[in-house]
Amino acid sequence: MRRAALLGIAAGAVVVTAGAAVLAVGLNSSDHGPPESAPETSATPLPAAGSAPDLNATELATAFLDDWVDDGRVVRHDEGGDTVSEGQAYGLFAAVIADDEKSFDEIWTWTQDELIRPDGLMAWRWDKGAVVDDEPASDADLDAARALVLAGDRFGRDDLRASGVELATVIADRMTVVTERGRILLPGLWAADREPYAYNPSYASPVAYEILADATGDPRWTELQAGSAAVTSEILTATDLPPDWAQIHANGVIEPMPGPLGEGDPVQYAFDAPRLMLRYAESCVPTDVALAAMPLATLDREKELSSRLDLGGGALAQEQSAFSYTARAASAHAAGDQVAATVDLERAAELSAEYPTYYGAAWVMLSSAMLTDDALGGCGTSSS
Repeated sequence: MRRAALLGIAAGAVVVTAGAAVLAVGLNSSDHGPPESAPETSATPLPAAGSAPDLNATELATAFLDDWVDDGRVVRHDEGGDTVSEGQAYGLFAAVIADDEKSFDEIWTWTQDELIRPDGLMAWRWDKGAVVDDEPASDADLDAARALVLAGDRFGRDDLRASGVELATVIADRMTVVTERGRILLPGLWAADREPYAYNPSYASPVAYEILADATGDPRWTELQAGSAAVTSEILTATDLPPDWAQIHANGVIEPMPGPLGEGDPVQYAFDAPRLMLRYAESCVPTDVALAAMPLATLDREKELSSRLDLGGGALAQEQSAFSYTARAASAHAAGDQVAATVDLERAAELSAEYPTYYGAAWVMLSSAMLTDDALGGCGTSSS
């Protein structure tokens, strides 16, 4: 087992009761906005539980649009009915995957009308008819910019491509910073003037960086691709699993953190970090794909995968989540084990169907597209 050279990480046990058998990600676990931002939860109608869908990216994307999108708004039914910018970006991805120009326009129009700030970034959270937190979250903006460029190409729409380029330029201007490790993506504007810089490893998206580098001609996106890979490599060399949150000093020192401001949850691999494997497994760069494969030995110790693990792979909860299985599928896919990847994608789809949540449904859809389809511009289908 690799020991943490980043910071001495104590893998102390955290007792979490299983409670009711709610295995899916939810109850604030998918909130990736600024520090101290969290939605109020309340009962809202959920999509009906059913049998697991086939692992067809187009069908899953269409189902996501049917179940979670209402007049262009991606509704977090399991989080009280609010909307976050991340969800709007996932909805844009779904419309691209489904080749559904009408839905794309509806989602983008709602986003422009309700979430776009004067600087062009998206406000993070909307609830009960208005923005309730106008801080942007860079993963959402990055995914949206990528989706806009892809949609512009797919639908032959210069206006969408131009919007993607415009959004990408604001991200590069306002939410990136150069360290000794290279240029990195900050989680939001709130992190720009705080050194050491808060860093979310799962926000890094090699495919998005490549797509936006090509679309903009801006060398900062190539710098982001290289800087993010350097940071990811260091993290995965030092720990068995990546943390949800870290911080990076200007001199390049990287430290796992229990939250964006060093407080809140324990240092853990939970509801953010698994996206790292998915984003790197779909990369067109072989060294990125190799990084996605590194955590597999740790994740594969137990057949049943906990929704929350310490960085050594110890369970911090009894619950499972669809999301966790999509990430292990990505790691297996990157390692060339397609049988194991398919088994985990099927398990994720089963959990998502039995316990429907916005976040689980989104990542079952996205993982299937990233690993079995080329609609999102990656090379996951040829990485094995």
